[in-house]
Formats: sequence, C-alpha cells, structure tokens
Amino acid sequence: MISADCHGGGEIHGYRDYLPARLHAEFDTWVAGYEIPYPDLKGDLGPRNWDSDRRLRDLEADGVVAEVIFPNTVPPFFPKPSLTDQPPAANAGDLALRWEGLKAHNRWMVDFCAAAPGRRAGIVQIMLHDIPAAVEEIRWAKEAGLTGGVLLPGTPPGSGLVPMFDYAHYEPLWRVCEELGMPLNHHTGSAAPPAGETDVDKVVFLTEVSWWAHRAFTHLVVSGAMDRHPDLQFVFTEQGTAWIPEETRRLDYYWHRMSTAVGSQEYEWGSELVGRMALKPSEYWARQCHVGASFQRPAEAKLRYQVGVDRVMWGSDYPHKEASHPFSREALQLTYNGIDPVEVAAMVGGNAAKLYGFDLDALAPIAARVGPRVEQVWAPLAPEDIPVGADKCPAFVGVTGVKP
Repeated sequence: MISADCHGGGEIHGYRDYLPARLHAEFDTWVAGYEIPYPDLKGDLGPRNWDSDRRLRDLEADGVVAEVIFPNTVPPFFPKPSLTDQPPAANAGDLALRWEGLKAHNRWMVDFCAAAPGRRAGIVQIMLHDIPAAVEEIRWAKEAGLTGGVLLPGTPPGSGLVPMFDYAHYEPLWRVCEELGMPLNHHTGSAAPPAGETDVDKVVFLTEVSWWAHRAFTHLVVSGAMDRHPDLQFVFTEQGTAWIPEETRRLDYYWHRMSTAVGSQEYEWGSELVGRMALKPSEYWARQCHVGASFQRPAEAKLRYQVGVDRVMWGSDYPHKEASHPFSREALQLTYNGIDPVEVAAMVGGNAAKLYGFDLDALAPIAARVGPRVEQVWAPLAPEDIPVGADKCPAFVGVTGVKP
C-alpha cells in the first residue's frame, strides 16, 4: 500500500531555520501572533505532521509502506491559518514574504523525506505570480530529491492570477515539468474562491470545493498544455473519482459538436480550437492524467475501467480528520473485495510507484511485514467488522452496520 494522498508540514517554529537569517526577526513577530487553526494540529495530534518516527509507526500500523506528501501546516508569513483560503497579497512585499515562507516549507520537506529514504515522495509548492521563479524552484526541487512533483495551485476568480487556460503564460511551467519528469498535482482546495465565516458560507464551500478543482482538467485541456506536452503527467487528488467518466463524456460531446456540427454555435466558437488538437478530452485523460483516489468508495471502484485501472492511485489522506487512518485495511477490504488482486495491487500501490518513482522491490520486505494480504482484501467486510469511528471517513459512507 502506497498512499498517494498524505499531508505533512513542519512544526510552525521549526520553519525558522529554513528561512534566510535576514527574515528571522520578521518571522519571530509573525509567529508570535499565529494561532493554530485546527484541532488535528494541536496537542498530541499535531506532531503526526512532522514527527518522522511516529508517522512511520502510524502508517505501518495502517498497512501503508510509503506516501506522497502534500502540505498541511501553513508556511511562514501567510496571513490566514487555512491553506485553502488565503486572500490575495496586499502588496509586492507581502507576496515576496509568502514566497520565502513557501520555500522554507520546501526545504523542510527535503529533510523530512530524507529521514525515511525511499518511503516519502515530497511535493514542491510554488506560487504562480512569478513563473520564472517557480521554474527555478522546480529545478531546485528535482535536484534536491523531491520526487512527488509539483503542487499546481488553482487560479480562482478574484485571485488576480492568470487563468490556467492561458497556455502562453504558463508554457515555461509545462515545459520544465515535462523536461524533468515532474508530475503536476492539483489537490482540491486551492481553486475555490475565498469563503466567508458563516455556516452557510462553509456549507457552500464544502459542497463546491471539489467542483472548482475539477475545472482545472478542462482548462488544461483547452489550453493545449496536454496536446503540446504529451509526456507531461497530471494528478487530480482528493476530488473523488466518479466525476471523471461523466466529465470526459461531456467534454467529448462538445469536441464532437465543435468539430462536426457545421452551422451550430459550438462549431462557430470551437472548431478552430478543436481543429488544432490531436485527441479528444477522454484520450488526453487516458494518456496523461491520474486520480489521487483518496478513501475510494465501493461505487467508485466499479468505475475503474471507465477511469482507467492504471490511472487510479489510492490514498488515505493521513493525518486529516476524514482520513481512512487507522481503518485503511478495512477500507480496502470494503472497496476492493472480490476485485482481481492484480488490479487492486496496481490501484493501491503499483500505479503510484510507477508515477512517483518508488522502488517496489525495496518496499517489498516492509509490505510483507505490515501490509494486508491478498486474501484479507479479497473477502467482503462484514458489517460487524466495521470499526467504531470508521464513519468519519467517506470510504464508509452509506455502509450499514456502522457502530455508534
């Protein structure tokens, strides 16, 4: 088991050593006013993000031998304690400080991955306000050993960022990632506009946040990025799986109308764009896209042939509240029982190993010691065997017999 969706970050004071000395005083002022935003970053739970030994113990107890690590803790100098809800920078100086804070996180991530060689693929964070600087950071990350690729931020309305479908603006970014074999990871959260603080605001955010993330696929297709860079790989993580067949069919329908329905509005607006592309959206998906299928549900596993068995990468979302941890063994059994073990092995580990460069031979002894066996995943999960508390995780949604 390789989790393609885990999260981690440094203890907030620990970022100081990764900042230039000239910013230490400013950091001390900033951190003095920082408030930890979430219960799972406080007390005994917080160290799961940065305590290497504890993290290894937790993941091994859950059957997981390696992980792809997205950020979790807020980098220095960011104005709000939520990674998914940051206002635009107030000025150039504010933006420059945030960039230094983000780079501090990246340098912490290098050391954190080095503490467990071959078992962590750290993802490098960038900002889109300065593409040359982002390209330079990506080259540094490749050299430094961050094998998880690049976290591609969203470009929500009101952010002041150039929309992702602007091919010319982002061409240097696509080019360097293809050149270096660095996957572009788009995680749910960053593409949504800032939300308010009322209960209505929060519910709207919760119900729409994945939809905003899905838009990135359309924008990347129409930009021509996938067409011009056929070796560039994209990962859409913690956005669900069921949306993919429907969205690719919907876009294929438009592609067909825009290329054949002479006299239609679709043809008038889209024939030129479609005419310069070699493939349909579903074909770009099959060639270049992957889903970080966090806590995949049984109904989603049934769609695996439509999504592509070789495109699915299971994730536990450790250490988040909704993570399948510490019930990942049961989650796998619930979702993948009765499925060809070769397909299961690909979806829960092999596909991630191929994309992110994990050495399966090196991980095999650990898997033999801690991982679930084929016969354990193959057998259906009895309702009475669902652990207490498992319903916190979406993998168990709708399952009868969950104990109160």
